[in-house]
Amino acid sequence: MKRILLLVLTNLAVMAVLLITTRILGVDRFLTANGLDTTALAAFSLIIGFGGAFISLLMSKPMAKWSTGMVIIDQPRTPDEAWLLATVRKLADRAGIGMPEVGIYEGEPNAFATGAFKNDALVGVSTGLLANMTREEVEAVLAHEVAHIANGDMVTMTLIQGVMNTFVVFLSRVIGYVVDSFLRRGDSEQSGPGIGYMVTSIVMEVVLGFLAAIIVAWFSRQREFRADAGAAMLMGRKQPMINALARLGGLEPGALPQGMQALGITGNLGKLFATHPPIEERIAALQAL
Repeated sequence: MKRILLLVLTNLAVMAVLLITTRILGVDRFLTANGLDTTALAAFSLIIGFGGAFISLLMSKPMAKWSTGMVIIDQPRTPDEAWLLATVRKLADRAGIGMPEVGIYEGEPNAFATGAFKNDALVGVSTGLLANMTREEVEAVLAHEVAHIANGDMVTMTLIQGVMNTFVVFLSRVIGYVVDSFLRRGDSEQSGPGIGYMVTSIVMEVVLGFLAAIIVAWFSRQREFRADAGAAMLMGRKQPMINALARLGGLEPGALPQGMQALGITGNLGKLFATHPPIEERIAALQAL
């Protein structure tokens, strides 16, 4: 609940920053004079920017279950499932969080954690991960995912994504309005924004969206280093996590459904847009601890 409160306070802070910045720069006076209410636009941007991110956070668990087709382990049917549940419970106790739901899904080596609340989260593990790693290595991967939950990374990423979305929506429309006003200067008709506004807003949403994605990806990479360090702390030593990363470096990372990639243990995107650092960098960071 503290993190949800942080989400609400961040909403208000972002609105304040947007309005204060436009006022200091004098942009609000120009826009208001040309028929744009910056306060209403800021509120609209917050609703669109944070609303979508917050809804995605709340729906993250059911969407993860549906998109991966995972089977939640309620009652262990095999010794491996019993070990998996016991290991997650042990790690969760060490991390001071509630026991997450644990599920297994068919796929190449991968794992992820998701959920809006750290005491009601979900840890998903692929059959490929279980089949290709030793139990100690699997435990290290599980510790990494539990560390994500304990660090509140899902809420943190929602905050960052929401802030980026809000600025993209707000700035794209402000720039669109400025360009449209410039193109229509001297026009006696005041029938509202024209084609310049629509085209510029769409183009700027794409451009600013790419820039926002780079920032979000950078934050995602930083949280992976923290989760690796958290796994080493939960395991009591760093070598199991190093071994697990080295093993993953020699395996084909399992593809997660779109929108789930930032939650997984590995990533396979371009460097600027990669949600995970290179395996070699993660191992080097652990060795330096």
